[in-house]
Amino acid sequence: MRVRMDILLLLILVVPFLAASTSADGKAGDMQRRRRRQVLLRDKATLLDLKQGLRLSSSAALADWNESNGDVCGFTGVTCDWRREHVVGLSLANLGISVAIPRVIGNLSHLRGLDVSNNTISGQIPTSVGNLTRLERLFMNNNDISGTISSIFSNLLPLQRLRKLDLSYNSISGAIPLDIGRFGQLQSFNITYNNISGAVPPSIGNLTLLEYLYVQTNFISGEISLAICNLTSLVELEMSGNHLTGQIPAELSNLRNIQAIHLGTNNFHGGIPPSLSELTGLFYLGLEQNNLSGTIPPAIFLNLTGLHLFDVGSNDVSGEIPGAISSTGCAFFVINLYSNKLHGTLPRWIANCTDLMTLDVESNLLDDELPTSIISGKKGFKFLHLSNNRFQSHDGNSNLEPFFVALSSCTSLQEVEAAAVGMGGQLPSRLGSLLPSNMWHLNLELNAIEGPIPESIGEVINMTWMNLSSNFLNGTIPTSLCRLKCLQQLVLSNNSLTGEIPACIGSATQLIALDLSANVLSGAIPSSIGSLAELQSLFLQGNKLSGVIPPSLGHCAALLHIDLSSNSLTGVISEEIAGIVTLNLSRNQLGGMLPAGLSSMQHVQEIDLSWNNFNGEILANIGNCIELTVLDLSHNSLAGNLPSTLSQLKNLESLNVANNNLSGEIPISLANCDRLKYLNLSYNDFSGGVPTTGPFVNFSCLSYLGNRRLSGPVLRRCGGRHRSWYQSRKFVVILCVCSAALAFALTILCTVSVRKIRERVAAMREDMFSGRRGGGSSPVMKYKFPRITYRELVEATEEFSEDRLVGTGSYGRVYRGTLRDGTMVAVKVLQLQTGNSTKSFNRECQVLKRIRHRNLMRIVTACSLPDFKALVLPFMANGSLERCLYAGPPAELSLVQRVNICSDIAEGMAYLHHHSPVKVIHCDLKPSNVLINDDMTALVSDFGISRLVMSIGGVANTADVGASTANMLCGSIGYIPPGTATARIRRQRATRTASVCWCWKW
Repeated sequence: MRVRMDILLLLILVVPFLAASTSADGKAGDMQRRRRRQVLLRDKATLLDLKQGLRLSSSAALADWNESNGDVCGFTGVTCDWRREHVVGLSLANLGISVAIPRVIGNLSHLRGLDVSNNTISGQIPTSVGNLTRLERLFMNNNDISGTISSIFSNLLPLQRLRKLDLSYNSISGAIPLDIGRFGQLQSFNITYNNISGAVPPSIGNLTLLEYLYVQTNFISGEISLAICNLTSLVELEMSGNHLTGQIPAELSNLRNIQAIHLGTNNFHGGIPPSLSELTGLFYLGLEQNNLSGTIPPAIFLNLTGLHLFDVGSNDVSGEIPGAISSTGCAFFVINLYSNKLHGTLPRWIANCTDLMTLDVESNLLDDELPTSIISGKKGFKFLHLSNNRFQSHDGNSNLEPFFVALSSCTSLQEVEAAAVGMGGQLPSRLGSLLPSNMWHLNLELNAIEGPIPESIGEVINMTWMNLSSNFLNGTIPTSLCRLKCLQQLVLSNNSLTGEIPACIGSATQLIALDLSANVLSGAIPSSIGSLAELQSLFLQGNKLSGVIPPSLGHCAALLHIDLSSNSLTGVISEEIAGIVTLNLSRNQLGGMLPAGLSSMQHVQEIDLSWNNFNGEILANIGNCIELTVLDLSHNSLAGNLPSTLSQLKNLESLNVANNNLSGEIPISLANCDRLKYLNLSYNDFSGGVPTTGPFVNFSCLSYLGNRRLSGPVLRRCGGRHRSWYQSRKFVVILCVCSAALAFALTILCTVSVRKIRERVAAMREDMFSGRRGGGSSPVMKYKFPRITYRELVEATEEFSEDRLVGTGSYGRVYRGTLRDGTMVAVKVLQLQTGNSTKSFNRECQVLKRIRHRNLMRIVTACSLPDFKALVLPFMANGSLERCLYAGPPAELSLVQRVNICSDIAEGMAYLHHHSPVKVIHCDLKPSNVLINDDMTALVSDFGISRLVMSIGGVANTADVGASTANMLCGSIGYIPPGTATARIRRQRATRTASVCWCWKW
């Protein structure tokens, strides 16, 4: 009983104390909850103010950000800490925000992560962002933020906890400041696709925790700072698409944790550092589009066992592809070696790369059989690019089936580029079943493929882009092509296809470009082409098409380029072609009045209606075609005056109305066409004076031939060229001479006819190869050289001053010139008193304009007048090889330089002899005809005495040679190849080995 009383007494004493303590704890908890609620209420007010300052693209965006919603942590894009006390994360990405970030953002002082990416935010980053001192992640990429990077870093300096900063895809400019080294906690820095310039500061080496550095696609210059090579935590280094120079530092091997290096599209030179092979964790190495030289270090393929992507495309890398890889196997996904000087064969270890997806070796010097075993069975293989090498098909370049059988096992294959590799044979009849169903791109142009196009080609249902041009295909165009519903581009030009264009072609409704030019197609143009609503380019020139131009072409609303020239089309032109950019209907039998619709073509740039039967007048409102640059209406039956509205064509560069029945005066207002560079008004009935201002000062009397009633100073300089025949006192003498010449001509008519036929065949073959040797994708207009006037050459050479004289040769003098745009050129002026000068000029132009090689001198343009002829060539500051060898006392050429020069000459001559579509025997190869450019690369020049050997792939035809300039005795007086001299005595033609003697003598 006493014990119970003691317990009761104890309870009476303790309970009040416990009650008081519990009450105190409750009050403290209530105060803490009220404080948290107040903080959240402040953050809520900040968020509502923030929403008010944003211009959202949708009214539904952030709809739950309102006063009635008491759950701030439930707001869209808002993240609170685990106690729900503070807003610590805010994501406003992809909301269409189009204004600068409101300053109120700085009131969210506990924010650790802010994401406003993928909007259209403009202006600068507000300084109030510097108040977010707890911020660790800041993502502002994909906006339109401006300002300098230095001002941005100045505002962000208080953010010392920042670990990830992404400012990519904005409009930020300036140089990276030294302040970047003060963000000691930074792990990821991304500023790609901005306007950053200058060099990367050495202070970046202070970012010892940096793992990801992305600065690609800016204007960063200078060399790679060695401080970057000390960032040992770096995992990915992305610096492509800048203006970086110098050599790739070997010290990059210090980055032991690096996994990806991308330095492409810069200006690096030198070799690929072998030390990169020490980066055993590397899986991505991109060095494309630089000026790298040397060979591929074999150790890279041997040691980097995990390398997935290797890209050195578009450099100057030479040698062979390394022939061995690691014994542990091949991990490559992508191998890009395009546009280099690699030779030899494809290494057989590629067959072991079971995961390979891309193999691109385009534009090298590889010489091999078409790969079969190395690509066979690769289920994930998608892209095969072999163009512009020398890959022959099997069985002596006559069997294509093994190659396509190998492709059939690559079930994921999508692209095959094998243009200009020299492959021969016929396409397999089962081609459609051999090509994988996923394939969408096939380019086999500029080869020696013969025979018909298989009907089975229609089974490749996903085919989108097909180019079989410039081969020897014959037969008809298979109607199965009409089943290719995905087909966007079909190029079958420069073949020998016959028959009609399939009437079902309109079923290929996705076609964007259709090129069937330079074949032997006949019949009418099918009206179903009008169903091709997506068609932009239609090229049918150089066939035997007849009938009318279908009016349904006007339904092709997207049509931009039409070339139907050199056919036998009749009728009139449809009025519904207003959107055309280039229109070429020349050399047909079209007639009637010029369609009024021509004047409504406001975007047209080129119109060629020459060599037809058009009559009536030139449209008075032709001046509405404000973008017109070329207008050719020559060789028609047009009458009336030249419309004065032609002066409204401010972009007009070429005007040809020769051989019509035009009359009246030449409008003086044409002098307002400042860009006019070519004018031909010949053989009309114009009268009055020739304007003498504006572009007319550059035109000679050749622009006005056959207009007897024209007058002016420029006509007097032609020596009476415009006088009537019955006014000439020498008429009788001329008549006698002409009669004698005619009698002589009749005796050799047969010989001349045979020669002309050979020349025509040679020209047809040349045209077959004059299109897109570089493996281009889409049909384009033929290359045109820029025009230059005599006055411009006079200005460029200071009136052909002796101070500008570079050298003198047997055919003329060479001057150094500076064009109006500052371009340095060499102007080779031919001496007209030399009996063969005109022929020499024409011959050199013919060769130079068709031959392009890195070791051959190219022609910039030419200027030709009756009393003046000149070639404009690139200026070579180092002069000729003769000067480097004999004009003392220069620095002695090293052995390496001499070997390299010999190699350059050999490559240029090999191209002339074996690879050029227009085969050439130089016949005057000597040190003065070898020029040296700035980087000591040799270029063979002076084809004015060259021998043209017209052939198409293979050995030259002797009959063609006999009709060419190869029968002339060519060469310098000081040195003529023995084979050339003896060949002339024996009435034989010189061989390609004639030029070999020269290199041996040197």
